[in-house]
Amino acid sequence: MKHRDLKGSEEHLYLEVSDEKEGTLLPLHTSITLFLLSYCDSPCFRVFFVSDRGLPVGRGVPGGLATAVISRQELPGLVRSCRLPAVLDEGGRYCRAGLAVVLRHIVRRSCEADPARADVAALLGFKKTCLKACAEVSQWTRLCELSVPSAVEAFLRRPEDRPSEIPAAVLHLERKLGEPVKVHNDDKIRRQKLQQQQKKQKQQTDPREFPTTDAPDSSDALELGAALARLSVQGEPTPATRGPSDIRRVKTTELPPLEHVFTEGLYFTLTDLVLLPCLHPFLVSLHRSPGSNPARLPLLWRWYRRVQEVPGVLRAAESCGMCFLLPQDETSSPAPETPELALPPEEDVEKTAAAPFIGGPRPTMTKLRECGIEAVFSAHPCPTRTLDWDGLPAAVKPTEGRMSDVRAARKQQQLNNLVAMVSEQAQPGDTVVDFCSGGGHVGIVLAHTLPQCQVVLIENKEESLVRAKDRCAELGLHNIGFIQANLDYFTGPFQIGVALHACGVATDMVMELCVRARAAFVVSPCCYGFIQNTFRFSFPRSKRFVDAVSYKEHMLLCRFADQTAGQLPPDRRLIGKQCMGLVDLDRSWAAESHGYSVRVMSMEPQSCSPKNNMLVGVPVVRTPI
Repeated sequence: MKHRDLKGSEEHLYLEVSDEKEGTLLPLHTSITLFLLSYCDSPCFRVFFVSDRGLPVGRGVPGGLATAVISRQELPGLVRSCRLPAVLDEGGRYCRAGLAVVLRHIVRRSCEADPARADVAALLGFKKTCLKACAEVSQWTRLCELSVPSAVEAFLRRPEDRPSEIPAAVLHLERKLGEPVKVHNDDKIRRQKLQQQQKKQKQQTDPREFPTTDAPDSSDALELGAALARLSVQGEPTPATRGPSDIRRVKTTELPPLEHVFTEGLYFTLTDLVLLPCLHPFLVSLHRSPGSNPARLPLLWRWYRRVQEVPGVLRAAESCGMCFLLPQDETSSPAPETPELALPPEEDVEKTAAAPFIGGPRPTMTKLRECGIEAVFSAHPCPTRTLDWDGLPAAVKPTEGRMSDVRAARKQQQLNNLVAMVSEQAQPGDTVVDFCSGGGHVGIVLAHTLPQCQVVLIENKEESLVRAKDRCAELGLHNIGFIQANLDYFTGPFQIGVALHACGVATDMVMELCVRARAAFVVSPCCYGFIQNTFRFSFPRSKRFVDAVSYKEHMLLCRFADQTAGQLPPDRRLIGKQCMGLVDLDRSWAAESHGYSVRVMSMEPQSCSPKNNMLVGVPVVRTPI
């Protein structure tokens, strides 16, 4: 890596190291981050390795990086509240945490430092969405952040005399590499592939009339050509041609599928750069294992060879001390075909959840009623309490968050409810965390009205959190911090958690984080129809509901809980409200099983939102578990 003097805009990047008897080891998340820094040749970060023993870190660190070693106790407060890797901005109040968030930020900052790096900008993929969604909803983010790194690290830690069984996450990746590619505007490429297939068939039928050419004969030659054209910096755009009329008339459903060149499809993206330093030590270890069978992972080996041909990858690997296997190393001897790879159990949950739901909620509601389960709403303790909105600074009001006056008025009513419930619990010195904070409507009001409390906003969308930060700068608030991360990456202590309209299972994630910290919570759920079993959560949540209804019956309640919009007939809205109450009753009982007292109530006035439920939970004993 080159040395560049950009200290004025330098951010601090914190990476984990493992202290072992023989020295320090780099966890895969750290190796992945360093590999991307080397590939991007990024000058924007000073790297701090976090080591409890303070041992120097040498192997695997690219040359030219400004680095230092610190202890965990020396971490800034916001960073200490997060799982690493994490980046702290120059002001020390905005932290980005989690592998996907940090990697995407490195790509953006590298492009800002050198706008000519089109290859770096292309890593974020179509619409810049590569690894943007959280692991709860994106299979690729889950594979890159969680499944594959943890599986490979466990594989590398296995005893030497243990058979080298391929981890389920790696098998799942092999399976995905064999699925048809779905890319934006792939119709043209698929028609070109059909044209090539027809030409090849004619050559085989009559080689004299259609002489062969020197074009590649592999089944994915067209896909590979498209990928290489994208990677070529000096590549000229392909002239637009309409193609033969018989090819144009073929229906899209009858076109041949495209094959993978890289992990997510035809083009080299951030996903490939994440998986390469992760899978390289796995493949090296597998290759050296006695009796290893490369044919079990033919697509993964093919990907491994191709990714080495990408410009910049070999340079980054050399800088990080990675020595790739040569192409012939894993193909020296043929092996018999293996049976179809089994899909890992965690993925089956999503397949089941996609099944259609037929019928209404009344039979399920009757079934619950027969078991003594009905939606019950507690009385609102302060239904008329409102903030003095006219006396508040303009930047505190939700109108500053880019919304219409009508919507802002309803948002103020929603905030009246949440602020009242938080104020009931807050004590001087408490930390209040606004989960899924968006533009900071809840957190900014809380920071302004509770100046003796520390408020932390956690949000995955950078645009929203930057907008909240700008509003706080205008207000001069100093008791507020910002963390851009998925919820799983926040690990810090806090006393109160709040979430306004956290979507789907995000509400359950917030409640789980609060229960772990023995923190009070004030949450208003939203998007009940998006609730489904995930690799972390299963529904129903409470034992009483599990004993009474099935998963499918619970999903019916969730689907109809979303039917509370004002334009619907009153009887339909009433059923929707009852379904909301039942779903949230299940959530409240799940929290109560962990020693909480929970009230399910309606916001006042109820017209402030179709999703006007509010769960207020307080631990019976306020001590972390």
